[in-house]
Amino acid sequence: MIRLEKRPQPSRLWTVLTPVVAVVLTMIVGGILFWFLGAQPVEAIRTIFWDPLFHPQFASYSRPQLLVKAAPLILIAIGLSIGFRAGIWNIGAEGQYIIGAVCGAGAGLALYPSESVLVFPLMVVCGALGGWAWAMIPAVLKTRFGTNEILVSLMLVYVAQNVLISVSTGLLRNPEGMGFPGSRNFKQWPAVFNGELVPGTGMHWGVVAALIAVIAAQVMMTRHIQGFNIRLTGEAPRAARFAGVNPARIVFLCLGLAGALAGMAGLFEVTGPAGQLTDKFNAGYGFTAIIVAFLGRLNPVGILLAGLLMALTYIGGELAQLMLSLPGAAIQLFQGMLLFFLLAMDVFTNYRLRFGAGVAA
Repeated sequence: MIRLEKRPQPSRLWTVLTPVVAVVLTMIVGGILFWFLGAQPVEAIRTIFWDPLFHPQFASYSRPQLLVKAAPLILIAIGLSIGFRAGIWNIGAEGQYIIGAVCGAGAGLALYPSESVLVFPLMVVCGALGGWAWAMIPAVLKTRFGTNEILVSLMLVYVAQNVLISVSTGLLRNPEGMGFPGSRNFKQWPAVFNGELVPGTGMHWGVVAALIAVIAAQVMMTRHIQGFNIRLTGEAPRAARFAGVNPARIVFLCLGLAGALAGMAGLFEVTGPAGQLTDKFNAGYGFTAIIVAFLGRLNPVGILLAGLLMALTYIGGELAQLMLSLPGAAIQLFQGMLLFFLLAMDVFTNYRLRFGAGVAA
């Protein structure tokens, strides 16, 4: 008989080992999947994880792209992790990311063709406020009416997608675009284009914001009373109430921070790598950031490393599709496996396997 026995306290060893074991298992099972699809497993894994960084033909392009892809994942995951630590499950960061891009882009386009240096900072603020306002919807409904923030935030993603389609084909459509959907191209507007700060590195303002978010979150969660309140609310809600922590205030704080960071990520993306607001703008970063948050153990430094790893799977996945003719769905499944194995292995942090007959209660 095999049974799970709860540990007296979480295992520190398994806390460290879980992400590593999850990555290894993902490689093994993913390799089997690629073999069924007609690709050599070792070659496929090498193409995803090694070639983007070290292959002489691809590294010069892929290395800068690592920061470009990682920045929105890290920004969004930092915001999500703070809520997750408090037991607030915001699954709608994708919607907050979209609305942030819409609000920030709209603010900038309203001032077109101004070349003022204040336009881009204004767009960043509007993007953050847009994401914050979208996150306030589940916050208000949860605190006032006791609704489930998981369902509300998730359903709002589909509302945001329809808002994106509407504005990219209507209100914010490029009047000089010959009827094609999509806003003006921000890459052709120097005052607001979020280009590389250091040529050839992929470093843009979104990367800077992500690094600042990592540092700020680390300080808040380890050195500030608000971080203690957030952790206490997640680990012992009754004790938090006895200590005078206001649950509604924690909900508004956590959802608000997550929304603002996701909105900023959307703004940096639409004015930088994407360059244009179209109906295909959303790339699933809000959902992938959930994997990044848990892979990083809800720790800001861990999220930084996990974001780089997940960005590597994006770049390597695109390379595998090009070089090995692997379908895009297989790459998405490969990324999903990572979360599956992470959650599966996480069981051993709080439980240990026992063999033999159980003891009667």
